[in-house]
Amino acid sequence: MTTQNCAECGTRAEPGQSFCDACGASSAGRTAAPPVRRRRRSPPVPRRRRQPAPRARLPPPLPARRARVRLTPRFALQCSPDHPWVHKHPEWFHHRPDGTIAYAENPPKKYQDIYPIAFDADMDGLVAETLRVLRHWMSYGVRIFRVDNPHTKAVVFWERVIGEINRTDPDVIFLAEAFTRPAMMHTLAQIGFQQSYTYFTWRNTKEELTEYLTELSGEAASYMRPNFFPNTPDILHAYLQHGGRPAFEARAVLAATLSPSWGIYSGYELCENTPVKEGSEEYLDSEKYQLRPRDWEAAEREGRTIAPLITRLNEIRRAHPALRQLRDLHFHDVDQDAVIAYSKRSGSNTVLVVVNLDPHHTQEATVSLDMPQLGLDWHESVPVRDELTGETYHWGRANYVRLEPGTRPAHVLTVLRPSTPQIGGSPTR
Repeated sequence: MTTQNCAECGTRAEPGQSFCDACGASSAGRTAAPPVRRRRRSPPVPRRRRQPAPRARLPPPLPARRARVRLTPRFALQCSPDHPWVHKHPEWFHHRPDGTIAYAENPPKKYQDIYPIAFDADMDGLVAETLRVLRHWMSYGVRIFRVDNPHTKAVVFWERVIGEINRTDPDVIFLAEAFTRPAMMHTLAQIGFQQSYTYFTWRNTKEELTEYLTELSGEAASYMRPNFFPNTPDILHAYLQHGGRPAFEARAVLAATLSPSWGIYSGYELCENTPVKEGSEEYLDSEKYQLRPRDWEAAEREGRTIAPLITRLNEIRRAHPALRQLRDLHFHDVDQDAVIAYSKRSGSNTVLVVVNLDPHHTQEATVSLDMPQLGLDWHESVPVRDELTGETYHWGRANYVRLEPGTRPAHVLTVLRPSTPQIGGSPTR
């Protein structure tokens, strides 16, 4: 069917109509209107039901005994302003008079993106929630937790949490990352923390090391288990900054042989020692803020790594029970302040260590041994084997040593067996 439009006003007219209803013009002036084309509709497309976004899932639980690498999560009991705890449990936080939640402060620093926890309103609820979080990660094979700044939380809270976890899982270890006053560090160890950070990072001279290790290996050894770290993500001591590779080697030997537990922060093997600025203990390229890829194979080819030394130290620790304990530590006299000597004994296993603390200069010294502390008479001499080089010496009461940074930073000697009276020091031919 064809329709027409009025030639005068363009109004559409019905077929057979003589005059336009709008303007009165006759049908003679009409023009044919273009045919109306109707679009053929496409068949309806069935609407797919929208699937919810996939939720992030962790891998299935992995028993810790099957894992080749043990992960130790950093457990920081605090949260961000958008955390569900803020809305579900406002009583877990400190509130200012204006009603806002108080953020974390460590004058002069302010951390507006961190809300610390208040323990005076709902201790039972906080303990229950903390146990839930810890057991969640334990179900995925985690058996060690590095607890961030536990000294800023209620001591009784940690006592309850650790006690409850170890009641059912006695193999789970809590490491207290608490650089604070000695009294608080000792208190945390006494209420349940199985391992403790220490001041070792800042003890570098012979006097400092002797005094500090005498404290740790004394009465405190019955409850406090120190963990020696030469460096941490936050601490790059000036000794490492200015001492170069020899300083890294000396500190590794000290940490591995003085404490039953020791550790290093990533990059230690490559002697990374550039601070963010002079006088600072912060790393220039800290992994707290970026991913740090390292070419370990190239470093090994070019001789820029002390990984072989660290590997050897761990092998020595595994082979000698004396190094896996803290109490039977004894220091021996040395006539140079830059050289330290000490021994550990467990049954028939005796290890004697001599370290050059000066990363810049070769040191020559005489080590005077306290023979009864080695299980020997004063007149005896014994063959000793250097576990770092394989060389054998005969040592007695007085022994000459020459330690050169970068070449021979230390002796780690195993006492083999009693021999004949002799003033020692020279290698066996």
